Amino acid sequence: MTNQQVPLLSMSGHDLLAELLPAVEREVDRHMSMTVDWHPHDYVPWDDGRNFAALGGLDWDPAQSSLSDTAKAAMVTNLLTEDNLPSYHRVIAENFTLDDAWGFWVGRWTAEEARHSIVMRDYLVVTRGVDPVELEQTRMVHMTGGFNPFPTEMAERIDGTGGGGLGMLLAVAYVSFQELATRVSHRNTGKACGDPIADAMLGRVAADENLHMLFYRNVMSAALDVVPDEAMAAIYTIVSNFAMPGSSMPGFRRNAVLIAKGAIYDLPQHLNEVLRPVLRKWKIFSRNDFGPSGEYYRDQLAEFLDDLESKVVRFEESRARALARSAKRSA
Repeated sequence: MTNQQVPLLSMSGHDLLAELLPAVEREVDRHMSMTVDWHPHDYVPWDDGRNFAALGGLDWDPAQSSLSDTAKAAMVTNLLTEDNLPSYHRVIAENFTLDDAWGFWVGRWTAEEARHSIVMRDYLVVTRGVDPVELEQTRMVHMTGGFNPFPTEMAERIDGTGGGGLGMLLAVAYVSFQELATRVSHRNTGKACGDPIADAMLGRVAADENLHMLFYRNVMSAALDVVPDEAMAAIYTIVSNFAMPGSSMPGFRRNAVLIAKGAIYDLPQHLNEVLRPVLRKWKIFSRNDFGPSGEYYRDQLAEFLDDLESKVVRFEESRARALARSAKRSA
């Protein structure tokens, strides 16, 4: 997509934020009535903890971990993704507003998300699931680099919009999919750990992510009613350029392969458990309120999904062959 293809907003960013404020207020009320306050310390087996060498104990050794390579890759990827919260806070703070219900949500969402990295790190350090030194070194690199979910040309365009307009639509579209993707990944990671404590912990985190997804998905639904063409352009831009928030971390490619092979998060899940359900909820392919621009981006989206479906078929065929070879070697 080029910048010239993106439609100009039919109203100012400030006016769009004001127009969507009633929807945001409703979603804040709904969220606060459904969310469950919980405490990270309740999900950590503290009795398993012991000192490291700096305090007279033993430093980490791979033999101390009970996690499989797949579970380690998923836990590290999920934790470092949660660690980069300052980047995500910056994106929504810059593209929303810190006033009224918008501002309350920015703060509340950030506070809830912070618990995820707290509980996951405590669990991994106490149980010695992964190398804490390597984890900290990778965290420093990943957080220093930050993460921006927008394609480069979109980021350049947003810089000139004064926040609130196109940037807000892109941000809400991105997190509508990303929160659901993270929910899927956390839930499957909990199962892969083979530990009921980890499973309960990540199930709790996944439940938070689901509520966050509902907030953003419903706000985007309201935006589709207010500025359908511009919202459709934002949705296509995000879907066709989507990258998980951990994609810039060191070792992501290797970890992503293990995660996909372990069916924790793979291309079929991305299409069938994330993209299609959200698009279906928005009634993207049955709406009749798009103008020429919206129709164009909807057609582009349909072509992209068809191509992705072909890639899913190839991925599943390749994985089936790999599993057959592995079974043959084990026989």
